[in-house]
Amino acid sequence: MDITTFSALAEANRLRIVELLLDGPLTVGDIADRLQLRQPQASKHLRVLLDAGLVEVHADANRRHYKLRLEPFQQLDAWLETYRGVWDERLDALDHYLQKLRQKEIKPTGKS
Repeated sequence: MDITTFSALAEANRLRIVELLLDGPLTVGDIADRLQLRQPQASKHLRVLLDAGLVEVHADANRRHYKLRLEPFQQLDAWLETYRGVWDERLDALDHYLQKLRQKEIKPTGKS
């Protein structure tokens, strides 16, 4: 997994742009309006996402439409998959431990 991907997604506005683009392509103006950013700010964030390979741009007359590229997100998902098993095991162990604690609290002590 490329560190550039994480670096690009670490900034809150860029992550919000990615979330907006999940619904389909948008222009810089659309993105700026929805995120209440100035258009130059939105353009800078889109440039970082473009340089990281997370989005692509298509020109349509005088408008540029930005859309997500699927491949980097598939690579990210595959990388994260290696850690999901570890976290699932740890969370299952924690759940088992918490259930044992609850059972000890509920058990009658037999004392009057």
